[in-house]
Amino acid sequence: MSAVHEAIGQRQRVPKTPEAPKAAKAPSAPMGLRRLLRPGCWPLLALPPSLIAYVLAIGACDLALTGWELADTPPRAADLLLFGALLAAAVICIEAMRRLGPPADVSRDLLSAWWLPIALLLPPLYALLAPFVVGAVLYLRGRRIPVYRRVFSSAALGLAGAATSATFHLAVPGAAAAGQAEAARAWLTRPPVVVTAVACAVVFAVVNSAAVAVAARLAEPGASVRTMLWDRERLLLGLTETCVGILVAVACALSYLLLLVALPPVILLQRSLMHQQLAAAARTDAKTGLLNAAAWQRQADAEVARAQRAGTPLALLLVDVDHFKRVNDRHGHLIGDEVLRALATELRQQVRESDVVGRFGGEEFTVLLPRTDDVGACRIAERLRASAARLSVPLAGPAAPVSVTVSIGVAALGPHGRDLFELLAAADVALYRAKDAGRDQVRVPGRATGHDQAAHDQAAHEQAARHREDAATDACP
Repeated sequence: MSAVHEAIGQRQRVPKTPEAPKAAKAPSAPMGLRRLLRPGCWPLLALPPSLIAYVLAIGACDLALTGWELADTPPRAADLLLFGALLAAAVICIEAMRRLGPPADVSRDLLSAWWLPIALLLPPLYALLAPFVVGAVLYLRGRRIPVYRRVFSSAALGLAGAATSATFHLAVPGAAAAGQAEAARAWLTRPPVVVTAVACAVVFAVVNSAAVAVAARLAEPGASVRTMLWDRERLLLGLTETCVGILVAVACALSYLLLLVALPPVILLQRSLMHQQLAAAARTDAKTGLLNAAAWQRQADAEVARAQRAGTPLALLLVDVDHFKRVNDRHGHLIGDEVLRALATELRQQVRESDVVGRFGGEEFTVLLPRTDDVGACRIAERLRASAARLSVPLAGPAAPVSVTVSIGVAALGPHGRDLFELLAAADVALYRAKDAGRDQVRVPGRATGHDQAAHDQAAHEQAARHREDAATDACP
């Protein structure tokens, strides 16, 4: 939740004014109107003005186009029957998934398997209407999200469906007539029909993604739209949705009864997709999006074992936010969460794709660096420290943004430990020495730490051992 949302919540908790005398009932309507117009009552008003204008523009375009199509599209019994059958199939899928109890952060689905047949086989009007009908069902029966988000999503899908439908009807008009034998034969005997349907599915994906990308850019100007919208898993999901949607369209063109055959495989695919998302959610820290401690340790153990077998270097960074408790005490835990998210994003952007980044707990992060020696790890740690110092989390109103620094402990496989546990212990010692040295520092254990040093410590006096431990922590070269 952003600082804007926290400010909205604070405004909603403003103490109520004393009740006016009975004789002064006339001003109650303006007071009620002013209360209704507060941003806290309308989450849309808490967004940046440019994003508000964009969301309203998309909704207005969809509404205007729907009105145009309503006046221009005569109702046909075959169209209404197919539209109702596909909507019923979509609702059954939603209900089947709802009964499985998906968590709030699992949002990917296969509803495009029903949008595409509506767009390909029916006039554009139905492609404009379908997302709002299904969106209403999702809002009532699924997770409650702000109404403006549901309306924007439905409008974007409607515009994408209308563009797809218009393109397909212009390209192959004979194959886009629901309930006609000639249209059914065209899907089976004319390969260009299927090729055009695939191209129109690409149009659907591009238009919808473009609408969402603009909104994402306006909401978070500094975020990478490519990362948010285009990754390997989203592309694979889009390809699956396209294939399933075209198969459902072919089945509907042949006979509406074939929907009964297509529905169980779609539900099964949806369940499989949900399983993958649940597995990913179990590995991910919900607050930062990084690996959680258990998942990071499993992956780090595998990387350490691989480095030991291959004889390649490997290093570990232990990153801790300086004076993080002060941030929570001064600005609240919501702002503290925003700081952690911003820092997690910066860590992920500053390291390689093959590096293993996780949240170890509280304000501590861990970064495993395969094929990196201690000198290279120190350079990376210094870069991370400098980039973290430049981060700032804006606050609501004129208050100055929140900035933090980090301290980093570095340990390398071999010089500082022989397995993951020893690396973590060595990096932890180095981290605390960075804290003692004034914070906002990078430290690496000296060569004397490790198995040999532990043997000396066992034979030496306790005070001398503590002295050697202090002397065995050096600044990065």
